[in-house]
Amino acid sequence: MSFRVLICDPLSEEGLTPLKNAEDIEVINTPGMQQEELLEKVNKVDALIVRSQTRISREIVEAAPNLKVIGRAGVGVDNIDLDAATEHGVIVVNAPDGNTISAAEHTMAMLMSLARNIPQAYNLLRKDKWERKAMIGVELKDKTLGIIGLGRIGAEVARRAKGQRMNVIAYDPFLTKEKAEKMGVDYGSVEDVLKTADFITLHTPLMEETRHMINREAFQLMKPSARIINCSRGGIIDEDALYDALVEKQIAGAALDVFEEEPAIGHKLLELDEVIATPHLGASTIEAQENVAVDVSKDIVHILRDGNARNPVNIASVSEEVMDQLAPYFTLSEKLGQFISRLTRGVLEKINIYYAGELVDHQTNPLTRNTVKGILRLHLGSRINEVNAFMAADERGIIINEQKTTHSRGFTNLITVEIQTNEETRSVSGTLLNGLGPRIVKLDQYSVDVLPAGNLVVIRHHDKPGAIGKVGNLLAEDDINIATMQVGRTDLGGHAVMVLTVDKPLEEACTNKISQMEEVRQVHSLQL
Repeated sequence: MSFRVLICDPLSEEGLTPLKNAEDIEVINTPGMQQEELLEKVNKVDALIVRSQTRISREIVEAAPNLKVIGRAGVGVDNIDLDAATEHGVIVVNAPDGNTISAAEHTMAMLMSLARNIPQAYNLLRKDKWERKAMIGVELKDKTLGIIGLGRIGAEVARRAKGQRMNVIAYDPFLTKEKAEKMGVDYGSVEDVLKTADFITLHTPLMEETRHMINREAFQLMKPSARIINCSRGGIIDEDALYDALVEKQIAGAALDVFEEEPAIGHKLLELDEVIATPHLGASTIEAQENVAVDVSKDIVHILRDGNARNPVNIASVSEEVMDQLAPYFTLSEKLGQFISRLTRGVLEKINIYYAGELVDHQTNPLTRNTVKGILRLHLGSRINEVNAFMAADERGIIINEQKTTHSRGFTNLITVEIQTNEETRSVSGTLLNGLGPRIVKLDQYSVDVLPAGNLVVIRHHDKPGAIGKVGNLLAEDDINIATMQVGRTDLGGHAVMVLTVDKPLEEACTNKISQMEEVRQVHSLQL
């Protein structure tokens, strides 16, 4: 059997070598096609490779009956309709490692250029101005580099910074003090990094939790001499807040490779002398372009021949029979992961998932992947899915255990998710109720009956008369209506838990008022 692979965007010729060397694969290299032309060509191809220019829409997926895999020669897959690909059994792969070195080196180049005013000095020379005093910079030696996000790229930046004899302090949701010590970096919170660092570099995905994480409050924590670098994702920095911080001399400078809206032509930040910028060049090296093409080409060869993928970004196809058996449990499993991950403090170390009742006789691995996805997405964003969740956990040293037991506590089916961190162990159990759908039936040692949806408030408190009423009054003061309430306890007058469903999310001020109650031990406001 032979396969046809259509190249839709310009790629490194050397990067296509794995495809060209495969005798059973025909490579059709026609970059720059318009959507109409692409629609005409896809009906007889088995694989597509794109970069960022070509958009693979649902219409294109549906017009390609033989399509088995879409390869993205790069990291992001925003230009690919993942839902359409998944629905049609098409595997989507990318190349997350190929540009790691290029991105890290670009970060260091921006850091050094920012420290020594290199772009500004060059521009003055272009204007026939020889102004040395105005371009005095700072040394990197003995300065502190703060890294927010110590994944592949962040870790490479840390190694290079230490080579410059910088001190490094880092925050990452999966970083422990022990891991930090092994890497030779200091361990800190986001606040610690912002307060301590002379230079701050961002290497975190853009998602709801990280959008504008560097905001006005963050800039107020920084030293007046601090400089910030963003070669990660536009949107992590609040650009209006950055502009004001620079104008008001709250910080000394910024180096930007990415913006919220690109191209950033005419952006007001580019008018400031304290800002240097490049047009999203983090992965723009000959080597990186070759590496991502090689990685995705190898993956496509493997998938076409035996179905195995190294870097899948959507769910792998499973048999229709298995999907029919598991379909009712997918929502429950993900909600349990989302719920417990938002209640747990500390660095995640282990995930234990227990199946009981009728689930014992089913293939539960897809449900486990779905649960792990729900847990990890809190920190890693939507790029984590059922296929790459295990890989992401393994990269961070998180242990995953799946067990089956006959002890179902009287329920027809039961899923229990237990999370262990370096600070505590928390668990949640859920089931499917006929006609009612997913339900949380146990939180830690407390029995409850909670619909895992909407705006929830989880309060651990002391079982004292009046505690529930006080919470209700505080919510009423903020015009927050309670839709449902569940209270669980084990002993009269001991510890207890209340879970409220409310009509709108709690503001931080309201959460703080509840947490200051004498009876309250812990408050969490979350949305599912």
